[in-house]
Amino acid sequence: MSALSKLCLAAAVAAGLSVGAASAQEATVSDPHQWLEAVTDEKALDWVRAQNAQAEAELAATPEFKQLEAGLLGIYDSDDKIPGVYKQGEWYYNFWRDRNHERGIWRRTTLEEYRKPQPKWETVLDLDALNRAEGENWVWHGANCLRPAYTRCLIALSRGGADADVTREFDLESRSWVEGGFFREEAKGALGWIDRDNVYVYTDFGDGSLTSSGYPRIVKQLARGQSMDQATLVYEGRPDDMYIAAMRDDTPGFERDFVSRTLAFYNDELYLRGADGQLTKIDAPNSANKSVHRDWLMLELREAWEIGGRTYPAGSLLATNFDTFMAGKREFDVLFEPSETTSLAGSTWTRNHLVINVLEDVKNKLTVLTPGANGWARGALAGVPELGTVAVSAVDSDESDAVWMTVTDYLTPSTLMLAEVGGNAAPETLKTMPAFFDASTHEVEQHFASSKDGTRVPYFLVRPKDMPLDGSNPTLLYGYGGFEISLTPGYSGGVGKGWLEKGGVYAVANIRGGGEYGPRWHQAALRQNRHKAYEDFAAVAQDMIDRRITSPAHLGIRGGSNGGLLTGNMLTQYPELFGAVVIQVPLLDMQRYHRLLAGASWMAEYGNPDKPEEWDFIRSFSPYHLFDPAKDYPPTLILTSTRDDRVHPGHARKMHALMSAAGKDVRYYENIEGGHGGAANNRQQAHMDALYLTFLWQQLGK
Repeated sequence: MSALSKLCLAAAVAAGLSVGAASAQEATVSDPHQWLEAVTDEKALDWVRAQNAQAEAELAATPEFKQLEAGLLGIYDSDDKIPGVYKQGEWYYNFWRDRNHERGIWRRTTLEEYRKPQPKWETVLDLDALNRAEGENWVWHGANCLRPAYTRCLIALSRGGADADVTREFDLESRSWVEGGFFREEAKGALGWIDRDNVYVYTDFGDGSLTSSGYPRIVKQLARGQSMDQATLVYEGRPDDMYIAAMRDDTPGFERDFVSRTLAFYNDELYLRGADGQLTKIDAPNSANKSVHRDWLMLELREAWEIGGRTYPAGSLLATNFDTFMAGKREFDVLFEPSETTSLAGSTWTRNHLVINVLEDVKNKLTVLTPGANGWARGALAGVPELGTVAVSAVDSDESDAVWMTVTDYLTPSTLMLAEVGGNAAPETLKTMPAFFDASTHEVEQHFASSKDGTRVPYFLVRPKDMPLDGSNPTLLYGYGGFEISLTPGYSGGVGKGWLEKGGVYAVANIRGGGEYGPRWHQAALRQNRHKAYEDFAAVAQDMIDRRITSPAHLGIRGGSNGGLLTGNMLTQYPELFGAVVIQVPLLDMQRYHRLLAGASWMAEYGNPDKPEEWDFIRSFSPYHLFDPAKDYPPTLILTSTRDDRVHPGHARKMHALMSAAGKDVRYYENIEGGHGGAANNRQQAHMDALYLTFLWQQLGK
């Protein structure tokens, strides 16, 4: 499961069913704002339009707003951004959006061309042209192409940016959709290649085919020419599972098929599917992240594991031969073991090497591991910068030892390099993002705050070099604190242009619930311990106030999704610390979150509110229930999207209605498109970012 967001799996409930199934105890609705959960109801949408108009009148009517919005759009649409590519055969593919391609184009080039400042690109699919031809509002969700020829692709397209999408078969040679080809109706799920005439399909097959989280419960094998109801059952999960999927590892010489049964976040089973269709469980802990590469089974442990007379600590990375493991042998090589200050940020296989990326106090260090007859040799990757965030990914793990390496920090534009693992040559710099703001006036520091229980909590501070320590500096504090996601330094042209360049201070808190110190950091703030994430964030805010970097009147906060739950709790539990609060695509009603869209899949993170003993602690971090109309709260901006089918927009709608009815200083904006990301194109993104930045300057820059 990748990190762009660990809320990454899509829900599978259509907007018309978004209120969720009602239980007997909900026969009488006591919440006067629950009607706002009906996402596309005209009455609810009229309410949304009225709130949007008020927010626009307050925030978007000035020339300064228009100038900021135009500046942000210029950054997001810039032709000078680094076009990230991935290799398929001899071609290097990229999906690109700019001012001339609002929805984007899927294009390709050669490595020789890509090395040039202005590569020549060959357009494969133009989404704007497709939308005009079909009268749709498709948003790109990716392409899965069948190797080794890479001429047939399964392309996923979403209406308006929702998680629900369709899959259509595309012919790269003719640049056209395959007539009568593989097709999946709009739902949550996917198609995945087995071979040219067979795919795995996991989707909404009709009544009873989804889990309680709204994800696929059934996976089938579909042959070319078959209808969905003719597909062969591969595996059927339980209704209370989270997500069922299947996939083929098509590495030449190591072709294997797998079925994945996800019971909850960080709780999954992986099965090897034999040629006869029989499934054999890979007998490793459910909590471990399991991956297979050629000969090797890799296990990233989230809990300590006692096996073969030895205990391996949580956070370790283990390797063993896949075939001997399946035969019953339990001997492992320990490739990484965490310390108090280190955690595994990731690992990447090339043809002959494994690159492990370690965070040490939230700063990256790379090591090259090479398996051999005498164990694993360790070495360094030549030319890696000592400072900044470093990300590594293989160019083609089957054919070469080349890797893409991206280096960035808060003030340094991203640089993309091509490096050869195992060699002595310095990495080749391919692309460098231009500077979108003047960073010469600022510098980056790392500090540590002491949380309520004494835990040492790191945070990054980006501040003007001549900043007076008088508490007057407008400061924006960002956080997330969930799903084992680490917040590492990265360049943001929007934050730079809209906040730093104007003299603002920017801070990022690495609180518990995240992954900065591995599984232990995440698990320390689960369920009944959720309050520790909020105590950490409050401690960082207080530390900046104590250092006289800022003061409550000049300190604003922002967070989205789980981070929106974070800022919602800061609003309701620590209102005295802040002068402005931005809450984006949030969870807020924690009594009903599990009944709305993908919410049931997050109960491992938050708990089950239907159990009285768990609701007792969940209530303590449910902003919708913590709100007290008698209390004073800082000015608040709530942002969401109608098309967010992952975190239900009802959370944001109801919170605004609740606060507004009590006469609090709150405004609301809901983008009609955008999905969980909030925006479906660069123009929408620029508009929403300009809204929150304008709001913060109005409140904090006084």
